[in-house]
Amino acid sequence: MIDLRSDTVTKPTDEMRKAMARADVGDDVYGEDPTVNRLQDMAGAMLGKRFCLFVPSGTMSNQLAIRIQTQPGQEVIVESTSHIVRYEQGAAGALAGVQLHWVPGERGIITAEQVEAAIRPADPHSIKTALICLENTHNAGGGTIYPLSTIEKVRAIAVRYGIPMHLDGARLFNAVAATTLPPTAYAQHFETVSLCLSKGLGAPVGSLLLSNDPKLIERARRFRRMYGGAMRQAGVLAAAGIYALERHVARLKTDHEHAKKLARLLQQIPAIQIAPQHVETNIVIFDILDEGRSPNDLIAALKEQGVLINSVGGKSYRAVTHLDITDPQIEEAVAAFTRVLPR
Repeated sequence: MIDLRSDTVTKPTDEMRKAMARADVGDDVYGEDPTVNRLQDMAGAMLGKRFCLFVPSGTMSNQLAIRIQTQPGQEVIVESTSHIVRYEQGAAGALAGVQLHWVPGERGIITAEQVEAAIRPADPHSIKTALICLENTHNAGGGTIYPLSTIEKVRAIAVRYGIPMHLDGARLFNAVAATTLPPTAYAQHFETVSLCLSKGLGAPVGSLLLSNDPKLIERARRFRRMYGGAMRQAGVLAAAGIYALERHVARLKTDHEHAKKLARLLQQIPAIQIAPQHVETNIVIFDILDEGRSPNDLIAALKEQGVLINSVGGKSYRAVTHLDITDPQIEEAVAAFTRVLPR
């Protein structure tokens, strides 16, 4: 089965499994797991942040960032199709008591002018804008890389108004691999950064929350406990994260090459509408023009041909390349599309 649903479906490599089996462990709630501590120190050094917290998931790292930088009844500026909006079960309202101010972007990217327009006025009738969140790369935008110049302009607005910023960097290293900019170039503009280990980096589980403010990370540690995310001998999981950061960052370029090849080949199928120039990293968004079948029917037909993809609404679908996808499998997947779709 060629699984293009997400880069979360990767399996740990044999060498990663060996690293997990050999992991030195302790009780992380007491701060005594040496492998967790090493992972946190390593990630902090890579992103230029002094403090780091290992948590079970990217959703938890995002929601901790919101909780530690806001108060109930405040507002968070986010792009309207961001992961925080679409895929986190309304957690910002349920757990932090804040509301989200949706700003529609262009393929997930919002401008400094849009951010400034969304900031609430300082008067007793308006809710207070407490946080600005950006996502890089942008999942629903199609793996879009946030231009560093745009981030810098948004940061200037945030500083002017005294509003902190959070980066949902679940796929930050995809942006790093594509641009060759160091991760610090992006991370330096945010009070908090989340980084997912279980997407393109290929670890089985885990995310990181990073900051230069020790008080923020200490608050996050306490809320991690409240949210049920405190782990004990988590070094077994952290070892996979260390292995991924050491060995799976540079290879992300291969995933990007596969995604671009997939886009070029899909463009040759009459029933598919796609803009290959929009494929910047490892996510491919395209439309299928087949009035006779529903998205569920199309997905089922492709599954019968050995290919798994996801529908993302209407006629749009998503395919994601990752370390378990090979170059020949890209061609096999396109052949399956050709067999299933009208000519």
